[in-house]
Amino acid sequence: MSAPMISLQSLSGTTVFDQLPARAKSGACASSSCGSFAKPHEMDSAVWEKIKDHPCFSEEAHHYFARMHVAVAPACNIQCNYCNRKYDCANESRPGVVSERLTPDQALRKVIGVANEVPQLSVLGIAGPGDACYDWKNTKATFERVAKEIADIKLCISTNGLALPDRVAELAEMNVDHVTITINMVDPRIGAKIYPWIFYDNRRYTGVEAATILHERQMSGLEMLTARGILTKINSVMIPGVNDEHLIEVNKWVKERGAFLHNVMPLISDPAHGTHYGLSGQRGPKAMELKALQDRLEGGAKLMRHCRQCRADAVGLLGEDRGQEFTLDRLPDKVTYDASKRETYRAVVARERGDRMAAKSEALGMVKTAGSGKSLLVAVATKGGGRINEHFGHAKEFQVYEASPKGISFVGHRKVEQYCLGGRAEDKSLDGVISTLEGVDIVLCARIGNCPEDRLKEGGIRATDAYGYDYIETAIGALYAAEFGSEPLAATA
Repeated sequence: MSAPMISLQSLSGTTVFDQLPARAKSGACASSSCGSFAKPHEMDSAVWEKIKDHPCFSEEAHHYFARMHVAVAPACNIQCNYCNRKYDCANESRPGVVSERLTPDQALRKVIGVANEVPQLSVLGIAGPGDACYDWKNTKATFERVAKEIADIKLCISTNGLALPDRVAELAEMNVDHVTITINMVDPRIGAKIYPWIFYDNRRYTGVEAATILHERQMSGLEMLTARGILTKINSVMIPGVNDEHLIEVNKWVKERGAFLHNVMPLISDPAHGTHYGLSGQRGPKAMELKALQDRLEGGAKLMRHCRQCRADAVGLLGEDRGQEFTLDRLPDKVTYDASKRETYRAVVARERGDRMAAKSEALGMVKTAGSGKSLLVAVATKGGGRINEHFGHAKEFQVYEASPKGISFVGHRKVEQYCLGGRAEDKSLDGVISTLEGVDIVLCARIGNCPEDRLKEGGIRATDAYGYDYIETAIGALYAAEFGSEPLAATA
């Protein structure tokens, strides 16, 4: 049975926040102890300390902690066929997209403003909209200013890797211990199909020559980071017919060079974005194609499956973007950092994640004792906190889990158009949701109406709100046990 629910989403509200100090202290729980319960047995303690509050480097942490990106690095040194940084829509999420570019001083003001209002914030990243290592003056100045004001925030960058080897020493000096490198190929002949040109050493290169230089610099940068003990995440864009099969080789190369995570992302190729791939008709992979490739990569470099392909100015938990709440015109001219909300939130989360891990362990035991060789694919509507706490009609994405004899694992997410808006339901949107949930066996949500439940059933997908507000793993364990003959765990609210 799940522990009593703590509404983590409400912790930034003033009324609830005033009650948090007592909640955080109850049960004599301290963040340095309870939070450690979530550490995987096989993981080194030093590594766990680096990732336990980083939503991109830890799937478990992404239920509780938020990131923000500041768009201070507009200059870029390569051209990718899947990128067009001139396009922007505030309602869409895509790497390289921003609504306003910032100076380092403006970025500091924005980071403090967000930190004061978003207690989940744990990470500051610079992911463009160009390249953080190439536009280094702005990147470095921003990190130096923020680190001086908010000492406990994690700093990380995302880079294409071309200028990375020149920056590794300074990254280490600034205590940047998380770096993401986008690596789409290790064969320059394939790279030439992805990158029209690069700008390196004051020259523009094209074709295989350009891809060869990029490849060598990426591998060198990765090896240098590994030698410094800096954790690396490798992003790879899956482009059907171009590099999809080749990513198996990429996975091997980055594992050999010490990459901590490999994140295989789907190509976004909407023609409206104006990218080369979008305009030329290059399709992106279907959800099940992406999952099939990720499944083939199991056993290689550890996979990240919870990526949301965030904007370069994203703010909030993964899967949400509150960036429009914190545009410069909405921020005070002068801000002073107040650490109280973030400190209290961490104490409450430490207790909650310890409870959740105990419930998860019980659920895993149920799955493994069910004695079945079958698997179950489950889509979950959630607002965060590791709970089933979103109404089906309000969901903008579903987190997908797979239960099998191996256990319960997060395998991806499916973005959807919100089905119910302002009390009105759109049949066309529901058709899109059903299509997006292809391959899913069961949908779990906090509430669902009879109409969408019946429509899902017609599409071969079951849905239930019987486990609303339970821990995700608890509900999946109960479902798996019921499905395959073991004694089910009772649903709790």
